[in-house]
Amino acid sequence: MTLENFLCLLKGLENDDQLIDLCRKKILHGIPYIFQGREDEYYNFRNKISQEFDIDFHEVFITGSAKLGFSPRKRKEFDYDSDIDVAIVSLKLYDKILDIIYNYQMELRRSRTAITERELTMYHQFLEYTAMGWIRPDKLPISFKVHQLKNNWFEFFKSISYGQSEVGNYKVSAGVFKTYKHLEQYIVSDFKQLKNELEV
Repeated sequence: MTLENFLCLLKGLENDDQLIDLCRKKILHGIPYIFQGREDEYYNFRNKISQEFDIDFHEVFITGSAKLGFSPRKRKEFDYDSDIDVAIVSLKLYDKILDIIYNYQMELRRSRTAITERELTMYHQFLEYTAMGWIRPDKLPISFKVHQLKNNWFEFFKSISYGQSEVGNYKVSAGVFKTYKHLEQYIVSDFKQLKNELEV
């Protein structure tokens, strides 16, 4: 499917059920564009991430332009400037990260943790995403022991980026969704917003 065909299909959808079907068919189901004709390598890539975080391989998804072959939001084809967006859907990992954040929040509440205005803004953004069932480690403040979680996270994804894994010479970025439903709702919300823009 081309970018033009996708936008035309999206514009013609009539209700939320059709948006959900589009999300499932084009984003959550099937082999990603980046792994077309390389199903075993797709499995190996997912398995590598699942082993790192002690989750099941089927809880690892590729979304965005690496899945579709284009970015509907940016109106551009997938190319060497594109990232590989990974969505991990794991309540176990989500809760594990939140346990660390809980300890951080308790320290912050008791004013034992120094935090800059910039970090506080970033932390509020992190909490906003978390309220939507999506943990974005790039929004974690660096202070306190959260920095260890953040550093480990980015070191791992750096280790499978830029020619160091099956995905090829691309940067790999990831976030953690609480449930499959949260991931689905996020994608559908983005589709809905894009559809509204197309209709203006």
